Formats: sequence, C-alpha cells, structure tokens
Amino acid sequence: MKTILITEDKLEVRELIKVTLRSEEYTLLEAESGEQAVTMCREHKPDLVLMDLMMPGTIDGLEATRRIKKDPELQQTLVVILTARGQLEDVAAGEKAGADAYFIKPFSPLELIQQVERLLQHEEAAWDTEILTAP
Repeated sequence: MKTILITEDKLEVRELIKVTLRSEEYTLLEAESGEQAVTMCREHKPDLVLMDLMMPGTIDGLEATRRIKKDPELQQTLVVILTARGQLEDVAAGEKAGADAYFIKPFSPLELIQQVERLLQHEEAAWDTEILTAP
C-alpha cells in the first residue's frame, strides 16, 4: 500500500484532497506545516507528498521540499506542489527546490487522481507544469 502525506494548513483543503484520494490503495497522512511535513517524512517515509507552498511556521513548502529532497533517506520521495501560486517564477522555484510536479489550485479531482497514480507508478515522472483547474 502506498502512503501519501497531504501537507496543507487549511483543514478544508486537506479534507477535499482526502476525499479525492480516499482509496484502498493509499494510506493518507496529514501535516499542517512545512516543519511537520519534514518530521513526518522522516518518521513515515511516504511514497508521495502533496505540498502547499504558503503555510505558517518557520519553513514554507519550498523549504520543506528542499529538505526532503536533500535528505539521503527521503530523496526518492515524490513531492508534488499543490498551490494557488501559478506564476512562472513560482513554478521555476518549485522545480529548483526538487519538486516532481506542480499543480495549481483549484484543481480537477480527477486530474489529481490520475497524476498521483501516474507518479506513483513511476511512469514518466517528468516535471508537470500543466495547470489543473476544477471543471
């Protein structure tokens, strides 16, 4: 069973993502901050992290992504930025931090499921800058 860590400070968004990904195939964990995400990654070694960029605390989603990707025990963890920030410089910063994909809110639940499945199956886990929006 694959483990996904949902890192988002807004409870409503975490709940939406949980409902979207609720499946027998995934164990879903939650973090409310970048610090908590890094700690939980070290403890649980998730297969994939959905990472918001703008969160309270001392580190944001970009820094949390950098720390996850620089940790030798976590380098294989897939990190997907899931954020409202969609400017080209934001996307470039996500790529530079080591993110494996970048999705912009609001997102299509179906597209999120498809992309998560594709990434977890390691099918061309290439950088994805497609803007996904709800129908």
